[in-house]
Amino acid sequence: MEKKQFQAESQRLLDLMINSIYTHKEIFLRELISNASDASDKYYYQALTDNLGAVTREDLAIQIIINKDQRMISIIDKGIGMNEEELEKLLGTIAHSGSLEFKKKLDDKQDDVDIIGQFGVGFYSAFMVANKVEVISKKYNDDQAYMWESDTTDGYTIRPVDYNQRGTCINLFLKENTEDENYDQYLDQYEIERLIKKYSDYVHYPIQMNMTISKQKEDSEDYEDVIELKTLNSMIPLWKRPKKDITEEDYNEFYKDKFNEYNNPLTVMHNSVEGNVSYDSLLFIPSQAPMNYYSNDYEKGLQLYCRGVFIMDKASELVPEHFRFVKGLVDSQDLSLNISREMLQHDRQLKIIGDKIEKRIQTELSKMLKNDREKYEDFFKQFGLQLKFGIYNSFGMLKDKLQDLLLFYSASQQKMITLEEYVESMKEDQKDIFFVSGESIEKIDFMPTVERLKDKGFDILYLTDNVDEFTIQMLREYKEKAFKNITQGDLDIDTEEEKEELKKKEEDNKDLLTALKEELKEDVQDVVISSRLKSHPVCLSSGEGLSLEMEKVLNQMPDAQGMKAGRILEINPNHEIFNALQTLYEKDSSQLKDYASILYDQALLIEGLSIKDPVGFSNKICNLMVNINK
Repeated sequence: MEKKQFQAESQRLLDLMINSIYTHKEIFLRELISNASDASDKYYYQALTDNLGAVTREDLAIQIIINKDQRMISIIDKGIGMNEEELEKLLGTIAHSGSLEFKKKLDDKQDDVDIIGQFGVGFYSAFMVANKVEVISKKYNDDQAYMWESDTTDGYTIRPVDYNQRGTCINLFLKENTEDENYDQYLDQYEIERLIKKYSDYVHYPIQMNMTISKQKEDSEDYEDVIELKTLNSMIPLWKRPKKDITEEDYNEFYKDKFNEYNNPLTVMHNSVEGNVSYDSLLFIPSQAPMNYYSNDYEKGLQLYCRGVFIMDKASELVPEHFRFVKGLVDSQDLSLNISREMLQHDRQLKIIGDKIEKRIQTELSKMLKNDREKYEDFFKQFGLQLKFGIYNSFGMLKDKLQDLLLFYSASQQKMITLEEYVESMKEDQKDIFFVSGESIEKIDFMPTVERLKDKGFDILYLTDNVDEFTIQMLREYKEKAFKNITQGDLDIDTEEEKEELKKKEEDNKDLLTALKEELKEDVQDVVISSRLKSHPVCLSSGEGLSLEMEKVLNQMPDAQGMKAGRILEINPNHEIFNALQTLYEKDSSQLKDYASILYDQALLIEGLSIKDPVGFSNKICNLMVNINK
């Protein structure tokens, strides 16, 4: 029996593969089962083309055997097998892929055969866990079997052996445990079952293993250990079955089992796409956001399969950030994997799939919004914030994709509405989309600036999420209607008569307003007569740019403290407090400073902002109360 060396640079490549290419040693089982599946596919195809007799998938079951005494795992297939020349060619030359050669010869219309191992390297992953490997193989049309054997140190041998079954048996003799590695785990039947479920659950041949299980004896309360042959994989993935044969309960159970969820998904998207890049996808929108969803710990991405073989748990490139809430999987035969099949090459096919999935999710959400409003509002409560962040984080680049999916609370309709619904219900002469931000709907409803707009019949969008105003700024406008914060700038809602009356009051009280501004010069940019107020005495507004609500949000961030909006104190000319200020200014302007300070602090409190001197504010109120009684 002649000892042969691996060809050319194969020894160095083998060392590299064993130590560097694969991230996780457990991958070896996926690779060897994939090779067994390829060999079975080749025989299945050969049986069809050469009239070798009817063959079913069940006839080509792959068997796993664990021998703890010899520290050995065997993977046995009934596939096409290899003769001596092929053992030499395929196993003696690293990275020579018989599967790739076979695939190139296949008729393009042969859809019933999936070839997984095209790199010719997967077999050698066995040496990550084994110090010796035996490959016993008998080709389907050959009477003689051969064994290829190697411990990688000084080449390999090939010799004739007795083996009565068509196909290949690979025996792995496991390494001894080290301080860093536990190889004994691969002798545990439940660990093998777990790995097959994880990586090879959808290989379309039965993967079987004798398992020791505990069963209750007949007519007894005692239990005994029995050995049963168990099929470890489900073979046909749910996403490969016809939709008409899948029930809602099937989808729900698959989702909860696959993604460790307790609740049913809100909706399911099941698609089979053919074209330049073909793939199957099974996507779910959760009914509830995970606890860590809006934290850095949450990892987005879809599970990735290649011809039913698990490749990656979180393929982040397949789902965009603004739809990161979607869970699911993609199975494609057209993806370019790297040599270890543990990750993707960043190529055109991957981007094409990602773009199509994005459009599919967008279409599903639009359909839900139109046809099942209650379900969509449930979705938006959980993930609406993500859509808003999508517009803000993209600097408005995603507005066309996401703006029609947004919901905001309508003051007049007292429910969540879309921007389109707001525009459709606008008054004829209304130029802008009015909005205001605050901590809650209830608190916004009490804001002084809301009252007059509602009284004039204008609808207002109430924004209660911190990101809302930033999102609105990125949108800028919707259907040629600009967004207008009702606490900023001129609202332009007055009649010509009201404008003239306001202008006259400003001119008549110019000195009073100047005096108030002087008293508050360290705190405000201006003091003006307000056109925003109906029954309330004062309010704060700001110029264009940073609003008061944005100031509050930004100052909650560690790296943005000290931000301040320009403040304008507005006084209601129709309120009794204005008459009091006029009288005070004419008779005793010495108290004007305290009045101005009190009004400014009141306006701050109404806006939910802190006042500089709470004790001073309290003392001024008390002094006023005492003076009134005098």
